[in-house]
Amino acid sequence: MPENTPARRVCRDCDGFPVVHITTGDVTPDGRRHTLAATCPACKGTGTRANRAALAPAGR
Repeated sequence: MPENTPARRVCRDCDGFPVVHITTGDVTPDGRRHTLAATCPACKGTGTRANRAALAPAGR
């Protein structure tokens, strides 16, 4: 029998693309472009978000 795996929740801010590389316009001496990596601040680069149960405050 197949096992049911819970679906991963995709981050709504980055839509599952947590890291992007942005070109600066500069070129290195060997012809490659300089890029900067930018990660999603909401999911911290994971591309997924926590379940609501994990986000609920504990206690009364």
